[in-house]
Amino acid sequence: MFRPPVSRAMRVLDRAFFQQDVNLAAACVMNSKNIATCRNELHNDILKLERLPPITPVPSNISADKNLKCLLLKPDIRLEDKSSWSPKLQDLVEAQQVFLTPFRLQLNYDYWTYHDIMSAILPENEQDEIPVGFSVVGHVAHLNLRDQYHPYKTLIASVLIDKNPTIRTVINKIDNVGEENEFRTFKYEVLAGPDDLNVEVKEQECIFNFDYSKVYWNTRLGTEHQRLVSKFNPGEAICDVMAGVGPFALPAAKKKVWVWANDLNPESHKSLVANANRNKVTQFVHASCEDGHSFIRTSSSQLLNSNRQITLHPKISRTARTKGNQHPSQHPVAEILTEPKIFAHYILNLPASALTFLPDFIGLYRDHEHLFHPHTDVKLPMVHVYYFSAKSDDSKAEEAKICGEVGRLLGYEIKGWEEVEMEIWDVRDVAPQKRMFCASFRLPAEVAFRKVDVAGSR
Repeated sequence: MFRPPVSRAMRVLDRAFFQQDVNLAAACVMNSKNIATCRNELHNDILKLERLPPITPVPSNISADKNLKCLLLKPDIRLEDKSSWSPKLQDLVEAQQVFLTPFRLQLNYDYWTYHDIMSAILPENEQDEIPVGFSVVGHVAHLNLRDQYHPYKTLIASVLIDKNPTIRTVINKIDNVGEENEFRTFKYEVLAGPDDLNVEVKEQECIFNFDYSKVYWNTRLGTEHQRLVSKFNPGEAICDVMAGVGPFALPAAKKKVWVWANDLNPESHKSLVANANRNKVTQFVHASCEDGHSFIRTSSSQLLNSNRQITLHPKISRTARTKGNQHPSQHPVAEILTEPKIFAHYILNLPASALTFLPDFIGLYRDHEHLFHPHTDVKLPMVHVYYFSAKSDDSKAEEAKICGEVGRLLGYEIKGWEEVEMEIWDVRDVAPQKRMFCASFRLPAEVAFRKVDVAGSR
């Protein structure tokens, strides 16, 4: 009764088709002051539907009094059959607190949900996995439709826009991320709305603007971005080797963390610079556009020779500026921050190939042993490398496997997790048999200080 009309042959959305009238009985409350009392008394008789209030004005053909309200009753309560009335309802009618009237409930396209509409359109044998999973990037909904739903793709897109007010464009991915593009962008088709992928996204109190068709962004990684940034302390320096448009870099910079952020994609670099400016963190962000392998070494070397300082002047309230008679000793003191010589963290967020960048850490700080513990209080940096792995019921075996792979690429046998503060973090599912992980570890001294011969062998 409360399901939309069905049309399995529909290929072009016909919103007018989804009109449905339901004949009900309604209890009209004689005195508006008694509405709450009557509602409580008739709790078990009232119609309960999602997105539909049980209290509604009395139909104009029953009364012209706009203040008169009625309670919609369940379909099994019939106006002409008093045996279907509950004792509570009978008592209220006899006490002349309410009277019953017929009520025609009109449900239309606007009432039904996306899932309701698609259930009425798609073939019954295709409803086990109605397309409900999609990413929202600004005003764009990003689908990855399976082949069986392609005949309905424009219908799906049209309904998505109707039922999600913030969505203006719906696209469907037509290849795998990175399949033909090293920048992790993808081919797409516009299913509904304008072909406008210049979006604005808010995450971790930062605003990101970028052309989604030219850069990589994954909304589902928001929690992971926040998790990793929470590990960074104000005054530290971090090296974000594949920074994209800055989902790690800009929130870190907001925390007064010195960020060296790099991306090989010129469009990502352009957006990173613009977003750093928009979020007023340019003084903490050093942006580059180069190969990640070289960036690991060049940025580390340049930081060793950096003497950069920032003077942060405290904000003075308008009241204090107006008075202008504070004693100099009462003036807020400017904060002077000096950039560290050593990165505290390296981020390698390119899961398909980030592990191959680990050999670039071999000998990274050779001849600079005096800068680290036990000569100083400075520890060797943490490395956070993202990677894909097959799902496995044996998590311990998978962890041992990646630990061994990290050691192999560093040319170093990791004898225990505690030795390098190893942590394997399960990030998210990316496919039915594929997951994304983050392996975090402290760079071993034997690796960081290893001598490298002229030929480059390690």
